[in-house]
Amino acid sequence: MTDADKIYEAIEVARSTGKIKKGTNEVTKAMERGVATLVAYAGDVNPPEITMHLPLIAKEKDILCVEVPTKEELGAAAGLTVGTSAVAITKEGEAKKLIVELKKGAPKPEAKVEPVKEETPKEEPVEEEKAEEVKVEPDAKVEPKEEAKTKEDKK
Repeated sequence: MTDADKIYEAIEVARSTGKIKKGTNEVTKAMERGVATLVAYAGDVNPPEITMHLPLIAKEKDILCVEVPTKEELGAAAGLTVGTSAVAITKEGEAKKLIVELKKGAPKPEAKVEPVKEETPKEEPVEEEKAEEVKVEPDAKVEPKEEAKTKEDKK
């Protein structure tokens, strides 16, 4: 029994004894609310941007998220006559053992630690203000300012 078969079986059991959410929008909401315990999304969804956010949310929320080959099989496991892009199990029901088994066999994502590049702020060159030059003509007479008269001078 492949992992995909175990996932389909867990979805079928949870559908009949628990609760599931079908479709990318419903699955995204369940993940963000923290009620999803297992998420399966189809690998043949076109365009892939429809489901590419699901593994990122799952990693953030610590939810088991797996890709299955086709949306038709995923839809059939969810009890639909058409394919579906994603399914989330919100209440396991009797599928709890299967989910625990899948979680044990799932590879743990390696945390990539990348060095943080600190951007040094670019300093703009500061232009020094130039003092205004005062041109004094050589022949110009500079008269001394009268000093303020003090009270003694007035007497």
